[in-house]
Amino acid sequence: MKKIAEMSAEDTYSEETLDEVFSDEDEIHRARVLLTLEEHAKDKGKVIQFREMVKAYKRSKRQIERMERERNRKPDPLQNMTEFTGKYPPMRCGSWVAQDGGVWAQDKGNLDVQACYHPILPIERLKNLETGEEQIKIAYKRNGRWDEFVVPKTIVTSASKIVALSGRGVAVTSENAKMLVRYLADVENLNEDNIGVQFSSSKLGWIKNDFLPYDTDIIFDGDTRFKQLFESIREEGARKVWFDHVKQIRAAGRLEPRFMLAASFASIIIPIVGGLPFIIDLWGETEGGKTVTLMLAASVWANPAESAYIGDFKTTDVALEARADLLNNLPIILDDTSKTSARIRENFEGVVYDLCSGKGKSRSNKELGMNRETRWKNAILTNGERPMTSYVTQGGAINRILEVECGNNIFDNPHETAEILKKNFGFAGKEFVQIVKDMGEDAIRQMHKGFLDQMQDDEKMQKQALAISIILTADKIATDALFEDGQYISIDAAKSVLIDRNELSDNERAYQFVLSEIDVNQAKFGTKDKDADTIEHWGKIENGWATIYNNVFDGMMKRGGFSRKGFLNWAKRQNLLQVTAKDLTQVRKIDGRPTRCVVLRIDGEPEQGELVTGTDGFIQIPEDIQEELPFD
Repeated sequence: MKKIAEMSAEDTYSEETLDEVFSDEDEIHRARVLLTLEEHAKDKGKVIQFREMVKAYKRSKRQIERMERERNRKPDPLQNMTEFTGKYPPMRCGSWVAQDGGVWAQDKGNLDVQACYHPILPIERLKNLETGEEQIKIAYKRNGRWDEFVVPKTIVTSASKIVALSGRGVAVTSENAKMLVRYLADVENLNEDNIGVQFSSSKLGWIKNDFLPYDTDIIFDGDTRFKQLFESIREEGARKVWFDHVKQIRAAGRLEPRFMLAASFASIIIPIVGGLPFIIDLWGETEGGKTVTLMLAASVWANPAESAYIGDFKTTDVALEARADLLNNLPIILDDTSKTSARIRENFEGVVYDLCSGKGKSRSNKELGMNRETRWKNAILTNGERPMTSYVTQGGAINRILEVECGNNIFDNPHETAEILKKNFGFAGKEFVQIVKDMGEDAIRQMHKGFLDQMQDDEKMQKQALAISIILTADKIATDALFEDGQYISIDAAKSVLIDRNELSDNERAYQFVLSEIDVNQAKFGTKDKDADTIEHWGKIENGWATIYNNVFDGMMKRGGFSRKGFLNWAKRQNLLQVTAKDLTQVRKIDGRPTRCVVLRIDGEPEQGELVTGTDGFIQIPEDIQEELPFD
């Protein structure tokens, strides 16, 4: 072997070099040489290719060794072997006769009961890293063609459940189900050295130091409902075409595409820095380029075409939870918040909380056990004509949303951009994962801390500042290592997305909501007209104060989604409420009838001498509004 320092990048992972390295019986020396070769390949800019070739070499070596063991195995007169023609090597099958014509049990050397009418055998076990549960890959041959499928192990170990495989094309009925279960169990147990255990995951993203789907030693065994979503995460087209076009978009200086692009990259570093999921909502008028901007963010990882990676809100909260659990660390991208299903529209606030909590609801199964708990840590990218905050009222939900207003004409030619993105995608995400691995978690956390320190502001919400600092970290990494164009998102531009604490206060917004309700219903606060019984009466307005019937005020709080008790206590502290010593409401005479009411200031700050809460807790009540007392 040449000296490593004199090798070209291609020499480091040539078959000749790898043959020589892996022929070394000293494992410690072999590992040291591999690390030196990897560092040399990294210096030459070919570390990804080096790692892929080493993985391929290891897989090939294992396969060759397995075939060698098969050739050298001494025949066992007590063990039959499967005699299926095709790509699968013979396996021990005990007393069964397994040929192209089917599988039979033997009784004293004679064929007895038929277990299956065609070739079938287990070829691989899949062990899920999250749950520890096993699935099994079955190969079967019908109409001259071999097919494969994966099912939970519990399906093929139960005669009552295995009949479900008839839907996959297996010739199994309630008559031969029991024998087929026995046959498959025998083949699996007699061939443990041939039927390998493959670690699998139903979640994408970080698994220890690996990243699914890019690290192929772990395979995906997730929900078949999302097969199309999983298959969309790939590389296609030309890397140079994508990068050249995206650099042009970034150079145009618009914040919207750069921010959503950075948020897409940021999704995978959320778990590294200990962040929680957050929502980035791009909103604005039609034809601004919102959908194409989402396509740009999706093209980092996957096919951005319709019905591929990008989803929408025309679904259920359970399906959204399953989608989030599957993507795990990859971004959830949902188009058009206005197109929501009825179930989500009724509980939009709850959906926001659930998505941003990173944890699904606990659910039991039909065996009265608990299903696996769904979890995720990623960014959620959405768009719509109205800001998402207009669909929610609670400050806790708003605090989890970063709003980016979309101006007009983000792209010079949106149709051209969309077509380029649909034909060229998936390169940047895979490379970004490798860059993050090479940097190491400590370096990323240190970079993030620097941005977080710059984002600290007592007037801004800290959860949003944390989310922005993660986006800025991803933006810097991508700008420095991928685009190399110096188009960073500035701190000032990032801060413009944050919401002031005062804007977020539930009680401040509740007060403004009540004022607006009063303003648009002025006619309902006049003197009740006995001839106009159809006009609803809500109370009266006098001297800058609104006296509101108790039940009317409760309706306002319910419509706005605010807490009555929390708001009234806040209003009392702000001297915006007339109260009694024992209650936050008062009994007032309206139209000659005493009624319990909420008395709220609607005209500026309280002036000296007006009715406010005193420091001693007692209030001077004028005679004209004195409560009805139960004694003379």
